[in-house]
Amino acid sequence: MCKGSFRTKMCNMNLILFDQPDLRTALKPFTYTRPTAGIRIGILTIVEKWEKSLDTESSYLTATYLQEKFPLWVAEQNNLVINGALCPNPALLEAIQALEAGESLVADGKLLAGLYSEAQLGEFDGEHPVDAAAVVQWEQEYNLIEEVWHIYTRNGAEIQQDFELVTAGRESVGINDPFTATYNKEQIFVEEGADIKAAILNAENGPIYIGKDAVVQEGAIIRGPFALCEHAQVMLGGKMRGNTTAGPWSKLGGEVDTAVVFGYSNKGHEGYLGHSVLGEWCNLGADTNSSNLKNNYAPCKLWSFKKEGFVNTGEQFVGLIMGDHAKAGINTMFNTATVVGVGSNVFGAGYPRNYIPSFSWGGHGGYSTFPLPRVVEVAKRVMARRGLEFSEVDFKILAHVFQETKVHRVWENK
Repeated sequence: MCKGSFRTKMCNMNLILFDQPDLRTALKPFTYTRPTAGIRIGILTIVEKWEKSLDTESSYLTATYLQEKFPLWVAEQNNLVINGALCPNPALLEAIQALEAGESLVADGKLLAGLYSEAQLGEFDGEHPVDAAAVVQWEQEYNLIEEVWHIYTRNGAEIQQDFELVTAGRESVGINDPFTATYNKEQIFVEEGADIKAAILNAENGPIYIGKDAVVQEGAIIRGPFALCEHAQVMLGGKMRGNTTAGPWSKLGGEVDTAVVFGYSNKGHEGYLGHSVLGEWCNLGADTNSSNLKNNYAPCKLWSFKKEGFVNTGEQFVGLIMGDHAKAGINTMFNTATVVGVGSNVFGAGYPRNYIPSFSWGGHGGYSTFPLPRVVEVAKRVMARRGLEFSEVDFKILAHVFQETKVHRVWENK
């Protein structure tokens, strides 16, 4: 597999994706349940981007309670550590190729990567170079995901880059359905087993990627950039307005614009979802809508786990940010710039609050705690529908998050 000088060098390196502590905090609720590199943006997760770009496997330097599920492998020499919030590009790959032992790649005071021995890793804090005298400054373009809204604002560009990475040297299986209309079909790539019927696919503004065994149902309209990952579905009459990713086994219906769904989550019915990010194992009930624009057109404020309060995003469009295993009942109305934590169940009439802590049960009328055993019960049932098991390790992670987020469930602390 490893051919050429660059590939040969990478075969002799141990790839580690590390969580920079402040970025990991800023990217909650998604990093409650995964390393930073597990975030999906574009077609692939960040870790998948690096593994495919470098033709190697990787491990993680992450929070202790996540390490059992996402283990760390350390080599005696040549541990290539890369910031888990950093997305690769060709120029960055060249810079990494040029790193010598003990050197760090830094941009704007932020550590992007380093080549460290096992001993040096013992001194590594996940944020600073291990040797301040061996720093290589990076002054070209880079994409470091530092805020949750970066996931959707930069998604279109990452779809374009991933499209080139995933399809390089390959041919699309094409679309055989005579009732499907395509525009700029050279930028539409369809994997084996995909099923597309009576749809409109317009790639004039960016590529469209249809993954293995994915389904585009009748009447769907898709504008690129758009990624439909393996086994994902666009439902009947769905309107996909671009800059959108449906992760593996997800379902998208209704109207969706500039949104990222990590995987195994469903918005299968009518309703609007825009400028939003959903984690895994989420479900939005029929006719759920998320506002993404304030009536006064002002920049949106969003709950920040880093600041422990609301911060000005500087963005005019901010929709729904929803952590893993969260659910919303039918006709739920999410206000502009709403954050929903892990394992919450939101329902009822009226607008719920803009920050709903993890393991909340309720809505506009008030909240109580959604007990961990009941969240686990639902998770087991939902994952079994996809042939997956909710493991003891998964339970330990949710149990840790349940305790860690207790401080945010203010009704428990009265």
